[in-house]
Amino acid sequence: MLVSERIGQLFVDAGSGRDRLEYTEYGAGEQWVVLLHGQLMPRRMQQPLARALASRGLHVVTLDLLGHGRSDRPADPLVYSMTAFAEQVVALLDHLGADQAVIGGTSLGANVSLEVADLAPERVRGLICEMPVLDNAVEAGILAFAPLMFAARFVPWSVDALRALTRPVPRGLVPFWTGIVLDTLDQRSDSLAAVVHGIFFGRIAPPSRRRRELRVPALVVGHPADPIHPAADAAMLADEMPNARFVRARSILEWRVWPERLDHEAAEFALECWATPAEVLRQG
Repeated sequence: MLVSERIGQLFVDAGSGRDRLEYTEYGAGEQWVVLLHGQLMPRRMQQPLARALASRGLHVVTLDLLGHGRSDRPADPLVYSMTAFAEQVVALLDHLGADQAVIGGTSLGANVSLEVADLAPERVRGLICEMPVLDNAVEAGILAFAPLMFAARFVPWSVDALRALTRPVPRGLVPFWTGIVLDTLDQRSDSLAAVVHGIFFGRIAPPSRRRRELRVPALVVGHPADPIHPAADAAMLADEMPNARFVRARSILEWRVWPERLDHEAAEFALECWATPAEVLRQG
């Protein structure tokens, strides 16, 4: 089923002036779903899932959070935090005229989705959290992202040189996920250092006590053999939230390479969220 696709933009005051965010809409209607990307990745990574959900009648929006993709990339670490990202999602809903949406994302996007539910629970119809980064991922997260921040701040030429090599490659001539990797490597050293610094030294998600109070329905997807996104974190989140369900992916590649099963799970979940009255959803 073919669906319409439209690119849009909005402006937010992130503390560094009026910053521009870019998004893509798939489909139409009032059954909104917002999908968020992983850390340093572009919103285009969610394009396959967005198209699959829109083909089921959902109105899907993918957003480049500040510092990512085609949105503005200030070099000030003070503008980057999970709370600030959540505020950007709420600003997107206001901009679109969407009272509520199912909010979902991968890794960073999953954590931002939790922040939206904590910040503005009345705007969240449901949550789709793939690979949340919580308590069990702290050590691996430090090992993965501290060197990035160090390189961007103290060896900036290495990041800028990588960008100079990857940016000219025509994305239309390479496989889809190769293009996503190239987009992820297309970083400016100053903004990369700021993004990692802002996220690294802030809270990564609502604390456990707050997560247990989130009564919104949630679909939580965990991967085996993924130290940065351990399945234990996803299972723990599903246990904490009273209306959550845990789905174990067969591998870290399943939703990227063989997406049919998890696309179906996500579509059925989102449609169920919209078919059930909001007050019933929160009763459990």
